[in-house]
Amino acid sequence: MTGWGILATGRIAHNFARDLREVPGARVAAVGARSLQRARAFAEDLGDQDCAAYSSYAELVKDPSVDVVYIASPHSLHLEHARLAFEAGKHVLCEKPVTLNQADALEMVRLAAEHDRFLMEAMWTLCHPLVIEIKRRLDSGEYGVPRQVHADLGWYVDRPPTDRMLDPALGGGALLDMGIYPLTFAQLMLGDAEQLVAVADLAESGVDLDVSIAGRHTGGGTSALTASMTCWPSRTATIATTTGLIEVAPDFHHPPTATWSRRVEGRGEAEPIVATDPVLGRGYGNEALEVMRCIDAGLTESPLVPHALTLAVMGQMDELRRQVGVVYPGE
Repeated sequence: MTGWGILATGRIAHNFARDLREVPGARVAAVGARSLQRARAFAEDLGDQDCAAYSSYAELVKDPSVDVVYIASPHSLHLEHARLAFEAGKHVLCEKPVTLNQADALEMVRLAAEHDRFLMEAMWTLCHPLVIEIKRRLDSGEYGVPRQVHADLGWYVDRPPTDRMLDPALGGGALLDMGIYPLTFAQLMLGDAEQLVAVADLAESGVDLDVSIAGRHTGGGTSALTASMTCWPSRTATIATTTGLIEVAPDFHHPPTATWSRRVEGRGEAEPIVATDPVLGRGYGNEALEVMRCIDAGLTESPLVPHALTLAVMGQMDELRRQVGVVYPGE
């Protein structure tokens, strides 16, 4: 049985902990928050009498029943909290983006290697059975050669300026919270981005509210990617190939369905793409399962979410922020 420690108690931490119930061999061993009241409320919400509650993250990572720490704190605190976990001898699954910038991400990877611990970005899209199946079929040549990716994610964020998603001190903005998914999807399906060009609309605080990105990838493929905190976009993705079109339903970053249409001789009938493995919970369970599989195999990184891909996308977001003029405090 793998004991998970949940670091921070926000919405995504609740969703992740609930999905762990669907993962064979996993249990929430402990939760840490900035107050004991919050930690206890989180444990009670799970209905798990054996879940320990701590009023500090330092206490959480020292719990001997915790094997892996899931870090769900704001982006700007990820490196600090990962360091705590590694120094306590724990493996780490860190919410995306792993840090605010590539330099900090490199330091997190270095710390993981120094302590010989597993590290993975919590990019559930890359662990989703349907996304894995799409990638497998593309790699096999069954769907032709991918040439264009369109991917779009966002929602209307009606929150005060002090909210995490709008606060520059906490890494707010559409790019890091939402744009990371289209960027990762395009990187997965088309390969390394050789050039990315962005335009954005910025809030008075300096964070990006809307961003549109045009990309050119290894081999000549191109991408058109968007993210928004001011409207309700389609949240879909498409992959156009030399023989047809893959359409990924909303929400493409954890999709319920996808179809393939062969179009060599006109528009063909859409055929469902079906994954062989089940989705565990909402999909967070699949990334937890991947972490446990890798640790059991003695790996320090996941082949589905390798450090190189995480670092590449972090570098892309650094460059895109430079282009549109988003700078976080301390950078």
